[in-house]
Amino acid sequence: MELRHLRYFVAVATERHFTRAAARLGIGQPPLSMQIRQLERELGVRLFRRLSRGVELTEAGQLLLERAESIMAQVEQAKTDVLRLARGESGRLRLGFAGATYFQPRVPALIQSYREQHPDVQLLPEQSNTPALIEGLHANTIDLAFIRPPIEADDALVVETLVEEDMLVVLPHRHPLAVKAEAISLEALAGETFILFPREIGHGLYDAVVGACHRAGFSPKLGLAAPQISSIIPMVEAGFGVSVVPRSVNRINGPEVTYLPIVGDMPRAPIALAYRRDDRSAAVQHFVTLARLGMREISR
Repeated sequence: MELRHLRYFVAVATERHFTRAAARLGIGQPPLSMQIRQLERELGVRLFRRLSRGVELTEAGQLLLERAESIMAQVEQAKTDVLRLARGESGRLRLGFAGATYFQPRVPALIQSYREQHPDVQLLPEQSNTPALIEGLHANTIDLAFIRPPIEADDALVVETLVEEDMLVVLPHRHPLAVKAEAISLEALAGETFILFPREIGHGLYDAVVGACHRAGFSPKLGLAAPQISSIIPMVEAGFGVSVVPRSVNRINGPEVTYLPIVGDMPRAPIALAYRRDDRSAAVQHFVTLARLGMREISR
C-alpha cells in the first residue's frame, strides 16, 4: 500500500463518485478505478459498493477512511514540520554564554528580538567560559556562543565582535578611594590586592586588565581567584580585594560595593558571537543576520 493509493481512496470515499474524484485528483477516471481495484486486491476486501449514481463505502471501507484520513493528516503535518525546520521557523538553538556576557544589554535584547521573530525555535542556554564554549562549538554541542575574544586562529569558526564595552573599577563600599573619588586611575590601585579569574578561562579580559596595570607602571598583586566574573562582586563585598570588570557587570547591584569609571588608559571588554563556519542551519543563519543588523544599527 502506497500513499498515492490512500490519497486516491480518500478522494473517492469523500466524493462518493469516481468521475468527480478523478477530476479532483487531476487524473483520468479509468486509471483511478484501476488503482482502487489494486488496493482492494492487496487488502483482500471490497472498499466500495457500486451504485447507479456513484459509490458508497463498505464497513471495511469506512474503517480504512478513518485510518487513511489520520495518516494523510500526519503526512501533511510532517511535510509542514520539515519545511518549517528547513526555513528556520522551528527547531532549537543551543546558546552559550561566557564571562557574564548576558549582563551586556545588547545580548538579551538580541535574544528577545530573535524570540519575537521566531517564537517556535526553542532556545537552550548554557553558561560556561570561552575555552569550554569553543570546544562545544567544535563538538557540535553548542550552536552559537557569546564569547570573550580573542581566541586562537580557528578556520572552523566565525567570530564576529558585537560590542566593546569599557571597564570599571569595583571597590568595597567603605574603601577610602570609594568614599572620596568619583573616578579613579589604575595607578591609584598599585598597592591593592586584585581579584581576577584564572587566565585559562578567559585570557582576553585577564590580559586586558593585567596589561593596563603594567602600562600604569605596576604589576597587580593577585589574591584569590574568582571562578567566574559574576562571582568577583561578592568577593569584593567580602573585602578580599578590588577588581576591574566590564561595565555591564554593574547591573549586579551589590550594596557593599562601589563602581568607579577609570581615568586615562582603560582596558576594553569585547563580546563576540562565535559559530561554525560550515553550519547551514537556517535558525543559526537567522540569528547571525539579526546580530549583524544590530551591529550596523549601533555603528550608525
